[in-house]
Amino acid sequence: MQRVRVSSHQAPVQRLGDSQMTLSPKFRLAAKQSDLLDPSFDLEMWRKGEPLIPGLPDDVALNCLLRIPVDDHMNCRVVCKRWYSLFATKDRFFSRRKELGFHDPWLFVFAFHKTSGKIQWKVFDLKNSSWHTIPAMPCKEKVCPHGFRCICFPHDGVLYVCGGVASDVDCPLNLVVKYEVRRNRWTVMKKMITARSFFASGVIDGMIYVAGGNSTHLFELDSAEVLDPNEGIWCPVANMGTNMASYDSAVLNGKLLVTEGWFWPFYVVPRGQIYDPQTGNWENMASGLREGWTGSSVVLYGQLFVVSEHERTKLKVYDPETDSWDTVEGLPLPEQICKPFSVDCCDNRIVVVGRNLHVAVGHIKSLQPSSKRCSFAVYWQVVDAPASLSDFTPSSAQVLFA
Repeated sequence: MQRVRVSSHQAPVQRLGDSQMTLSPKFRLAAKQSDLLDPSFDLEMWRKGEPLIPGLPDDVALNCLLRIPVDDHMNCRVVCKRWYSLFATKDRFFSRRKELGFHDPWLFVFAFHKTSGKIQWKVFDLKNSSWHTIPAMPCKEKVCPHGFRCICFPHDGVLYVCGGVASDVDCPLNLVVKYEVRRNRWTVMKKMITARSFFASGVIDGMIYVAGGNSTHLFELDSAEVLDPNEGIWCPVANMGTNMASYDSAVLNGKLLVTEGWFWPFYVVPRGQIYDPQTGNWENMASGLREGWTGSSVVLYGQLFVVSEHERTKLKVYDPETDSWDTVEGLPLPEQICKPFSVDCCDNRIVVVGRNLHVAVGHIKSLQPSSKRCSFAVYWQVVDAPASLSDFTPSSAQVLFA
């Protein structure tokens, strides 16, 4: 007697390639979704006269739909077949946005849960004030949320995450992963030459530089290296000349500035180094610059700004002519933004995200100088995070355009 396996719908299971084969409802749905994702499907629906939005030309309708926040995409998929085709994959959605010249800022926050320590990337749409999540990083090791360095190419929508610490053995990592907004996907890249954590990083002329940091057993490093993103190859550059972990770093006037920052009880003056890729040499940082660097930095108007973690979290700007720091006019960082916080910039705005992922946007205005020295003022706006994010703390934040 011949045995025949049957599905839950009592239909015989037949061999692949059988011309009489029929699909169960589950696989018919999968096949239908696959058809909807076919780019030619949208063209076919357009030829049949099915509009994206009734009463509007397709080009106008598409311009409207591409402005919908990402966290609403799941609901948009059920409207009709053409909407499903547009919103089903972020790859297609962002490809169409790029084709039509959309270029909106998003704040990518490398955050961790304060209880479990679980790492997640939370993304804040600075234009629509909405949050969404991206896929988890492809890390084989269980990693600590601190010690990474995140380097971005904002207008390309590309983010690199380098180094870090394996939490179970407290050992530095040399991993490198890349995230692309358009593809909504992580890619594992060629590892750094040296495993490191808490190091300096920056982008100069399209090249990624990393320097210093902690090695195994918390020994400080003096080595540095550079990555050409197009070639995907790390190459060593000149050593710093001093072993140093980095508290903060910035790129100013084509040079990488590295500071180890102040540490309690503030007995030892922090060290600082500056790397010039044109000469391939390191030099000591001016005393006023390194001693006044008391927080997280951004570069705006060609000037170095710091959101101080001391001094009532006032914003200040460095004056290279006098090797001193000037306080920016305006109120200090709003009280809702609690430490630890992370800082980045967008156009002429400073973006600060604090504990519980509340966001403050500081609008920087250049004032008419009464003397040769430039002066600035700041006006802060706060966007409270939803209650669902109240248990998260930022470790890093970068603005990308998409």
